[in-house]
Amino acid sequence: MLIDYQKVNIYQGDELILKDVDFSVNNDQFIYIIGKVGSGKSSLLKTMYCELDILNQEAEKAEVLGRDLLTLKRRDIPALRKEMGIIFQDFQLLHDRTVFKNLQFILHSTGWKSDKEINNRIEKVLSDVGMLDKKDKCPHELSGGEQQRIAIARAVLNTPKIIIADEPTGNLDPDTADNIVELLRQITESGTSVIMSTHNISMLKKYPGIIYKCENKSLLNITRTYYND
Repeated sequence: MLIDYQKVNIYQGDELILKDVDFSVNNDQFIYIIGKVGSGKSSLLKTMYCELDILNQEAEKAEVLGRDLLTLKRRDIPALRKEMGIIFQDFQLLHDRTVFKNLQFILHSTGWKSDKEINNRIEKVLSDVGMLDKKDKCPHELSGGEQQRIAIARAVLNTPKIIIADEPTGNLDPDTADNIVELLRQITESGTSVIMSTHNISMLKKYPGIIYKCENKSLLNITRTYYND
């Protein structure tokens, strides 16, 4: 199991956002997190990559990629994040360098040494997301959809076990959003699981997955009821 949460409470400061969260992720799964603004979607995702702490005296279990988040040391968080891909709504690309150099920076910072291996890996992921012809462009020269494709390429560089995508289609037009979700679905076929928060409910039937809903401080698995309605 890649993620196993049992009876986890999630706070923002002193405010309880989600109570008694039970949440699990296995290999090759595509998981939606839905809910209203402020219902806890982003807070839940942030706990998975340790941007937000879980109070260890309250949770029964909180494991991500074999690490116990209740006892994980700060110095061990970078190693955990190296096994993940994280995609943000606002892309978070470095605007002072080209697409190629954005991806090169990530590989250098995660320990890659061989220029040939770095070049081959970058060309492979850019080809996979249909952006190889943009490798010498800077982010400001790309459309929103193109920047999000680069952000996805960046997320899969180190062949992560999990991709966490926080509203990855929020700023995109419907057709571009469709393409991005289809691309993320394809990534699960290579063995990576994807956890995606979204307001774009129309995607759920077009690209079926496991659905959790944040509502009234609870996280509910509504997959069966949603697809049987």
